[in-house]
Amino acid sequence: MVKTLNVPLIGARRHGPPDRAARVSRHAGDPRPLALVAVAFTVAQLVLVHPAMGLGWDETVYVSQVSPHAPAAFFSAPRARGVSLLVAPIASWSSSTTLLRVYLALLSGLGLFVALRVWRGLFPVRVLAVAGAFFATLWVTLFYGPQAMPNYWVAVGALVCVGCFLRAQADRWDRAAPLGVGLSAALMAWMRPTDAVWVTLPLLVAAVAVPRWRRARPLLALVAGLLAGAAEWIVEAYVGYGGLGQRLADGSRIQGGLGWNIAIGDQLRSLGGRALCRPCTGGMPSPGVTAWWFVLPLVAALGLVIAVKARRSGATLLLLACAATASTPYLFMIGYAAPRFLLPFYALLAIPFADALVHLVTVPGRPWRPVIVTLVALGLAGHVAVQFAVLQDTVRRTTDEHRGWAATATELHRLGVRPPCRLTGRQAVPIAYYTGCASVATAGHNANATRASITRDARHMPVAVLTGPGVKPPGYARDWAPHRAGRLNVYVAPGAGGGTP
Repeated sequence: MVKTLNVPLIGARRHGPPDRAARVSRHAGDPRPLALVAVAFTVAQLVLVHPAMGLGWDETVYVSQVSPHAPAAFFSAPRARGVSLLVAPIASWSSSTTLLRVYLALLSGLGLFVALRVWRGLFPVRVLAVAGAFFATLWVTLFYGPQAMPNYWVAVGALVCVGCFLRAQADRWDRAAPLGVGLSAALMAWMRPTDAVWVTLPLLVAAVAVPRWRRARPLLALVAGLLAGAAEWIVEAYVGYGGLGQRLADGSRIQGGLGWNIAIGDQLRSLGGRALCRPCTGGMPSPGVTAWWFVLPLVAALGLVIAVKARRSGATLLLLACAATASTPYLFMIGYAAPRFLLPFYALLAIPFADALVHLVTVPGRPWRPVIVTLVALGLAGHVAVQFAVLQDTVRRTTDEHRGWAATATELHRLGVRPPCRLTGRQAVPIAYYTGCASVATAGHNANATRASITRDARHMPVAVLTGPGVKPPGYARDWAPHRAGRLNVYVAPGAGGGTP
């Protein structure tokens, strides 16, 4: 039987080196099941998410910051540089999307293994393996694991941070645990500073408000990690956004104005495979697609009940608290939804969820155990089937959209719009990346130019305006040569090689 660290919410202090039982439990359990889950997750990404799917809108923004193959896209206030630095080892010298996807799939599999391994001794390995398998088979995890996006890495950082925090509290002589707290907090802040604060809020409160958890090293490591990860974002706020307060205000405005707004329905609508639900209209997905979303927190709450009865509630309670704060801005404070926003929420709930399932199917001497085992097995099998079906449909639609951008870029090249060049208008940001042009806008979240600067550029380089069907071009482009590229209208400025096929 695997021993686990007893981590109550208010644990007793130790006044000497950890005893042998604590040292053994800290390394208890064979890590190979966790490695197997991570390997299966990596393989599933490479098989189910086409490596040549092409880059999405946000991905082109992050990748363009380090890629020599396209000018850097406008970097709006909410974004952080973590993803750009994460992809730099590949994107700084290669434009191959396939190579980038493989790299990120391998890295995300390694990240999942590390995040699960941190929890050995806090929970049995079989619980961690089930938790990892559940999280890894969500369509949103598989879809975003190999993408140049920040949310998966916030989820991994959240798991590591909470686990290392609990280790540091359980064993004050564990020198690696505070380091893990600091590094994982830095990773989250590096990717999305505001998300890092929401995730770690319960840890900060516990480290200050719970008398027996007032240990300097974990608290200092947590604060130092958050500051180190967010340092570049804060400095950039003063250099390029008018100050930290202004950057936060701009970020709120871009996200529709943060405030009380119940977005639960929006998140439910996005579960059918909508990468961005803004505005989030239309019908709800079928109950079969959304059922798991309601079951997950309920079973996780059951995990807390089981932990309380077993007098080991600390770890579970902290996981649930961090999951609650991580989800708060995306369930109650914005007016739109994207399924990737809740990846940290799903990762943190996965462990108490798995703990409850394992308890239900392994508790001895219960006459209803065979029924529970059958129901759990059928439920998980149906869940996996639904997740893979949604994933397949999402990958197909996304691939078609990205291929459309690539086809538009090919047509623009045929029309003489080649680097150095400028694109503006509908879907200009991703299409500009595919074309090798800079994207410019005179209004909206990505405004970085004026009409005068665009017409000035058009005198000495290819410039094109993209509009949707039936939409007229801006006044300065009314006399530019009109063309058709897929579903878009293209108006190419005369001169500088543009407008001549």
